[in-house]
Amino acid sequence: MIPEKFFVTSGKATSPTSELNAFDLALKEAAIAQCNLVHVSSILPPNCQQVDLTPIPIGAITHVVMARMDGTGGERISAGIAWSFGTGNGQGIVAEASGHMDKKELKNTLRSRVHEMARARDIEMGKISYRRETLDVPSGSYGCVMAALVYL
Repeated sequence: MIPEKFFVTSGKATSPTSELNAFDLALKEAAIAQCNLVHVSSILPPNCQQVDLTPIPIGAITHVVMARMDGTGGERISAGIAWSFGTGNGQGIVAEASGHMDKKELKNTLRSRVHEMARARDIEMGKISYRRETLDVPSGSYGCVMAALVYL
């Protein structure tokens, strides 16, 4: 199976109950809570086209490259992905990052990871795109941020 299309989405949420419930709500915000997610590594096939958010049937096995960060009250959490296509054969790469960072630090981390992945593959990258979420988790809550590249 070689994906022909992908979309990028993200979400963030809090829950008074648990990290799992915060994650579920973040997936709902990202419009992929109805999917059975399968995490895959970070390669975009040549000619794979980015499309707008696309409805996926309930229960569908769905391949994603995902970054996720959970946290508790008082913490700043962030997660993001960056993707880019090479200028040669059109192969692309996706990098994930998460942690206790602000959006600028997260973007710098993602950029550094994309460049390292490109160097390892002898790929000259084109424009890098980013999707990032950051959340200051309120006291007494659990929080989750996530970003995903979803293959179709």
